[in-house]
Amino acid sequence: MATNKLLGYLESRKNLTGSAGGLLGLVLTFTDVAGPYWPVVVAGLYGAGALIAPPERPPLPDFPTPSAQLEEVRADFRKLETYLAEVGLPASTEARLTELTDLLTALLDPGWAAELLAQDPEGVHVLSRTVRQDIPEAVDSFVRTRWWTRLTPGQEPPERHLERQLSVLKEEAEHLAATLRDTEARRQETHTRYLEERGN
Repeated sequence: MATNKLLGYLESRKNLTGSAGGLLGLVLTFTDVAGPYWPVVVAGLYGAGALIAPPERPPLPDFPTPSAQLEEVRADFRKLETYLAEVGLPASTEARLTELTDLLTALLDPGWAAELLAQDPEGVHVLSRTVRQDIPEAVDSFVRTRWWTRLTPGQEPPERHLERQLSVLKEEAEHLAATLRDTEARRQETHTRYLEERGN
């Protein structure tokens, strides 16, 4: 540990700038400018150089790229599918959930959609939030509320809330898919214009 700190200081800007000042002091010594006070001149120039040197910049944090984040979301989506298979939802909500998970599967499948998503951190965030938070919370709150509804019948069925939540999440996923489709359409139009202008 101490060796690493020593090596780090030897390579630091402060030491390099201070060493340059110390070399200047040695040059002054050999040209007889420093005289008998040469050790003080060399040490003083080294210290002055070390003091005026810019501070070390800490390295930038190594955050995962959107592609790596997307891979993590895929793995979490597989866990979510396992969880959803074990819950056993009513048929009315199962159909809506299947529509949503099919759309998410298409967005998360490796291919052109994933390539576009990798360039869209906001889209990755939307998918991540849907997979990791929104769907599990919606289903879990439905399961817990359904249990309480059995104890106190006559209230609004929890299936309605779950269906509404799944509809909102599906609309959000459809909006993301439409955005990706529009990005590809613009790219195609741009390439068409480029080819037409190149021909003129």
